[in-house]
Amino acid sequence: MALTAPLPRVAPDEAHAHWYERVLGWAVTGGPPAQLVTGTCFDVLEMPADAGAELLRRPLVTGPVALMGRRMRFLVAAGSADELDGLLDWLEWGGVALDLTALGAGGRMTAPAPPGTAGESPRGAAVWLRPPEQGCDVLLPALPGPGQGARPDLVRLVGAAATECHRARLRRPYGSGVPLRGALDQPQRSQRFS
Repeated sequence: MALTAPLPRVAPDEAHAHWYERVLGWAVTGGPPAQLVTGTCFDVLEMPADAGAELLRRPLVTGPVALMGRRMRFLVAAGSADELDGLLDWLEWGGVALDLTALGAGGRMTAPAPPGTAGESPRGAAVWLRPPEQGCDVLLPALPGPGQGARPDLVRLVGAAATECHRARLRRPYGSGVPLRGALDQPQRSQRFS
């Protein structure tokens, strides 16, 4: 009678890391939980979850989107993070507190469980809202050209994200650390009529 040893069990986090590396070709580091390295295959446009949810309701085509707690992360083409501040200035959002940030070269993002994995994620764990697909490049900055299909450009995505971040900030209750009315809280000047 031959003895057989069971196959070694692979920790779920380790299996997830292998999936990202083998199937998608993305760099993974650290763990647990595994961290996806930004700036090589993709950058991340990050915003509050309430603003991100509104952005997802817009008729925009986006790449993969992840949710972690109260933050939503939109994956965009590598190098896009370097463009965020300039785009916000150009779109006339510069100087407005939007809570819209980007992760680029040298950044890390918690890796959500790969799509289709069994089991439930712990509360607050990163999850995919729009998962990545094998062979799916995250190429968002290019305008759609002949034969390229529907791909949003980074300008439209950042403009829509800035608008939704601003709207979400205005919807939050006063006293939550973010002024509700902003400039309207300034003292009113009295006008004298002769």
